[in-house]
Amino acid sequence: MYLNVHSQYSLRYGTLSIENLIDQAKALGIEQMALTDINNSTGATEFVRTCHEKGLKAITGIEFRRDNKLLYIGIARNREGMKELNDFLSFYNLNSMSLPDRPWEFQQAYIIYPYSQNHPQLKENEFLGIPYRDLGKLFGRPLAKIQEKLVALQPVSVSNKLEHRLHIYLRGIELNTILSKIGESDQCHEDEILMSPQKLKDLYSSYPFIIQNTEKLMNDCSSTFEKGSKNRKTFTGYAKDDKDLLEKLAMEGMEYRYGRTNKEALKRVKKELEVIDELHFSAYFLITWDIIRYSMARGYYHIGRGSGANSIVSYCLRITDVDPIELDLYFERFLNRQRSSPPDFDIDYSWDEREDVQDYIFKRYGAKHTALLGTMSTFKDRSIIREIGKVMGLPRQEIDSFTDPTRFSENRDNPTFKKILAIQNRMQDMPNQRSIHAGGVLISEEPITYYTALDLPPKGMPVVQWDMYEAEAIGYEKFDILSQRGIGHIKEAIQLIAENQQKKPDIHDVKSFMKDPKVNAQLKRGDTIGCFYIESPAMRQLIRKLGCENYITLVAASSIIRPGVASSGMMKTYIQNYHDPENVKYLHPVMKKYLEETYGVMVYQEDVIKVCYHYAGLDLTDADVLRRGMSGKYRSKKEFDRLVQRFFDRAKEIGRDEEITKEVWRQVSSFAGYSFSKAHSASFAVESYQSLFLKTYFPLEFMVAVLNNYGGFYQRWLYVHELKKAGAKVHLPCVNNSEAKVCIRGTEAWLGFIGVQGLENQFIELIPAERKANGPYRDLGDFIKRTSIHLEQAIILIRLGALRFTGNNKKELLWEVHNYLGSKTIAKQSSELFHTEAKEFYLPELESSNVEDAYNELELLGFPLTMDMFDLVKTSYRGNVMANDLGKHIGKTIRAVGNYVCEKPVRTKNNKKMWFGTFLDKDGNFMDTVHFPLSTPAYPFRGKGCYLIEGKVVEEFGFPSIDVKKFGKLGIRDNPVF
Repeated sequence: MYLNVHSQYSLRYGTLSIENLIDQAKALGIEQMALTDINNSTGATEFVRTCHEKGLKAITGIEFRRDNKLLYIGIARNREGMKELNDFLSFYNLNSMSLPDRPWEFQQAYIIYPYSQNHPQLKENEFLGIPYRDLGKLFGRPLAKIQEKLVALQPVSVSNKLEHRLHIYLRGIELNTILSKIGESDQCHEDEILMSPQKLKDLYSSYPFIIQNTEKLMNDCSSTFEKGSKNRKTFTGYAKDDKDLLEKLAMEGMEYRYGRTNKEALKRVKKELEVIDELHFSAYFLITWDIIRYSMARGYYHIGRGSGANSIVSYCLRITDVDPIELDLYFERFLNRQRSSPPDFDIDYSWDEREDVQDYIFKRYGAKHTALLGTMSTFKDRSIIREIGKVMGLPRQEIDSFTDPTRFSENRDNPTFKKILAIQNRMQDMPNQRSIHAGGVLISEEPITYYTALDLPPKGMPVVQWDMYEAEAIGYEKFDILSQRGIGHIKEAIQLIAENQQKKPDIHDVKSFMKDPKVNAQLKRGDTIGCFYIESPAMRQLIRKLGCENYITLVAASSIIRPGVASSGMMKTYIQNYHDPENVKYLHPVMKKYLEETYGVMVYQEDVIKVCYHYAGLDLTDADVLRRGMSGKYRSKKEFDRLVQRFFDRAKEIGRDEEITKEVWRQVSSFAGYSFSKAHSASFAVESYQSLFLKTYFPLEFMVAVLNNYGGFYQRWLYVHELKKAGAKVHLPCVNNSEAKVCIRGTEAWLGFIGVQGLENQFIELIPAERKANGPYRDLGDFIKRTSIHLEQAIILIRLGALRFTGNNKKELLWEVHNYLGSKTIAKQSSELFHTEAKEFYLPELESSNVEDAYNELELLGFPLTMDMFDLVKTSYRGNVMANDLGKHIGKTIRAVGNYVCEKPVRTKNNKKMWFGTFLDKDGNFMDTVHFPLSTPAYPFRGKGCYLIEGKVVEEFGFPSIDVKKFGKLGIRDNPVF
């Protein structure tokens, strides 16, 4: 009799999880109910599946609201009816239209309108729902015409009165208002709870036909859950043809990758093809191959990573560039006969090419069968406190104090803070809002609206209303089409090399890069600024400490650099063992056999699986579930705990020593927070080598590409510094030489108009376009006429020196531009038949200053180009030790002067803050600093600029850094203008 049940997926409205909802219903003896979340079907499949598991009959539907007002409730008779409801909601979502007063004519769904005396003329499948509290409205009214159309409407939104209060807070967050302003129409009634069927019947006892109508309607409805893959089942239309095509492509690819005579590769390809066919994944591989084929035909560059890199078939299809034989990556990590969870490929494209690839997928496989994967953000710690505080009407200052972790102890006894924490505890991890997954795409065999309604976020492509976990539970394998700036760096560098040097290096020839002594020497030096994944201070330090000069070591480095590893001590252990492999102590011969490559340290997720499989005797399925649990991708704690026990039980069964097993498990479990896939690391290392190759042999074009694609670890000025260091002469923007982006001709590079603070987009594009169309600008007057530039915009360009081609200094040009424009804009004229000379004015000599220019550049570019920060410092002192000489002063206290690059705060084990700093010395070389909690408060970082650093030089694995004792920012010369 429950036709209108809301779960937490009625966002910022319902308070009940699907599981709690069903458990409460079972406890009350309810045998069937309909989940009808507001304007979404996010929880429908989870509800059906859970009801099936717990022996409850599931009915699904959607409650349709417009402007917070209930219009009608749709109840699906069956899966076709749910598709009708999803299609209806999707149509209005995808077309950004408001829901209509009356819905479409559904063939397999019922519609329930809220009872009203002025109800519409009802069709056969339409009913009127009346809550028991409104039964008085029927008294004395003629009911003969609507008696068969009246059904009981007992909405369910909360568990009890306490939860109703939580509901009020949720409504306040949704409506962005304070508690006192939430009206009755904005919230549910306190009685919108589950009650026993008998109690509900008693409430309607005066009108027994209402209960009969409700039961009749519900008995006609049922939702079922069908197991199995929901992905597109074939690529060619026939499973056998898919198998044959995949085999043909794999064999051709194997010859391309390994030649004709590699028996090991042939054996592995055949073995994988057999498993792929047996598990019905041929179409999944072929669709991925098709996406790669399209993008390569378009000239797009891609990186295939993820667990798919464990597969030699994906290597042969050019989905990835990671050789699984070389790295001993086993296919079972990606796909095995026992594995129930689906595999996935992660394909990275340049940030400006991904949408075209996604568009191809939608057009190739059909809009009805394709959608982006959604994600569900939840209420998180400090954000909840802030939201609750706003709803309570607290002042911003008080809310800030409550969200400051350093002030927790002083707020602990504050009654308001206690109340907020109580509400936060109830709200924690509740769904907050739907969003888009980073790159997941679903390609469905059936129309996707059998399983979900679709949203249309700003991206403009349909998005399902549930997340990756629900997609997997339903039976979807996603295709991850991702983007990153690193690929943009590589792509544009190749284009610039072709334009500037008329060369076209084969960027896919990664194996030769890995053997190139010049590339490996650059890697070992940590000269990696701009290179994907290996440019951060932490990564450069790790490379230096390892003396990393080969691909295998870089793969390991790409894994142990992950968050949490350093604090666990694993990174330090790995470096020690790497330098002293003879003294590594292994717990057991099995550990030695399978962890020798990583010097006894479980660097990869694959290492965890190896230990669980070979040491403890778990099968690959259970080992992989443990691995997934450690990476946070498995939601069932109960299942995870069962497998932990099985780990110990199986180890005992096969005769392992109990104490050794405990220590093995301790090492496995301590790895849980930061396990990383070897295939992922290998993919990252491949891209790192590609970037490093370009930086080694084509440093000018590469650094220009890095500047033009943004997204690096550092601020823009450091990449300009690297460009100069590589031998380029870098010029300020110039209206007669610059493009919108940075451009390079030979060794001359001009900064672009993008990045000039305050310069409008129209002029960023117009200035170079007009110059290309009608030739260089002749003088200031010609520039103003042809661009119709405003006075304010012209002044920005003059102050930056972008009109220096005129031969006049900035102050002369500023005088002159006012004569042309004053406060007006010159209308753009058509091309002149005859050039009219502008009148000339003679001015007294106006002084300019390099320091003034540097201040202009600081303001308009964010960094000075014509001077460096050291030239701006008042003192000429540059320290008594330079960066390259730190190794000669280990254990000594030194003084150095460094230009601030970046800082990274971390928390110590006792929750105190310390910092790591990175600086450049006068020679342009890096030096790294450590700021312990005792020294940092007295000597804090104060933003960009040069600092005097005093501290002790320490060394770890051959890498020197400075433990800072005293630290202060140096004053700079005054701006002559002021």
